[in-house]
Amino acid sequence: MKGIILAGGNGTRLAPMTSVVSKQLLPVYDKPMIYYPLSVLLMGGVTDILVIARPQDIALFQRLLGDGSRFGARIDYAAQATPRGLADALIVGREHVGDDDVALILGDNIFHGHEFGSIVVDALKNNDGATLFGYEVSDPERYGVARLDQDGTVVDVVEKPADPPSRLAITGFYVFGNEALDVAAGLSPSARGELEITDVIRHFVDLGRARVIPLAGGFAWLDAGTSESYIDACNYVHAIETRQGRKIACPEEIAFDAGLIGTDELRASTLQFKSSEYGNYLEQLAERNAA
Repeated sequence: MKGIILAGGNGTRLAPMTSVVSKQLLPVYDKPMIYYPLSVLLMGGVTDILVIARPQDIALFQRLLGDGSRFGARIDYAAQATPRGLADALIVGREHVGDDDVALILGDNIFHGHEFGSIVVDALKNNDGATLFGYEVSDPERYGVARLDQDGTVVDVVEKPADPPSRLAITGFYVFGNEALDVAAGLSPSARGELEITDVIRHFVDLGRARVIPLAGGFAWLDAGTSESYIDACNYVHAIETRQGRKIACPEEIAFDAGLIGTDELRASTLQFKSSEYGNYLEQLAERNAA
């Protein structure tokens, strides 16, 4: 399984905050936005990851994440000169994915919930076509929405429907079999002028090989793509971390707990951030495990 983080786009909905920097580099409370999707992939055991970004942002992402070794991962980079829709990530990332399956996650999506890591591991292990994650929302017309039959089987996915068939929005985390790369390559732009991820999903729906994992009560899914949703995400992370004393989406901690890095690598990150509260958190983690 290869991973792709789509961190491209012009972030126009967040302008002027994004006039000179990618939105995925903006802080969501105490860490860059891209740490959140990166953490999801690491929780699932995906350590060969491609970050897709605008050409002018590649160097900044490289400076932030490096080659991924401090997370026990390998991170490569690819430029997307023009945002052409979500499915374009499967075209840009085709060489990176090769013959493997792919876990594609959007760079502005934030997931949090009890045992979410186990859910991701199970989804990757048991994927047989397309595995999607659904979340009930009050405004489904803003999202791709799944239509289910009486048995809960996915029969269609509709992009931004005027008359939503359900309230089950498809989140920005998709697991696909390798054939999705060919499907994406054969797409034509929609009426919106984009290569739609829903068209890739429909390929698997038509074959009866698409499933949705509902993220039920106790889970949070935040799309930090608008000013309102962005501040909601910041406030949510702040509230949870302050009350629980644990970081959400700390990739060094996830990598350490998974055995992807050892104490030495963890201490190296501690020194890198030694003057910050984030660095103090990593130092306390290292000390607890050295005792």
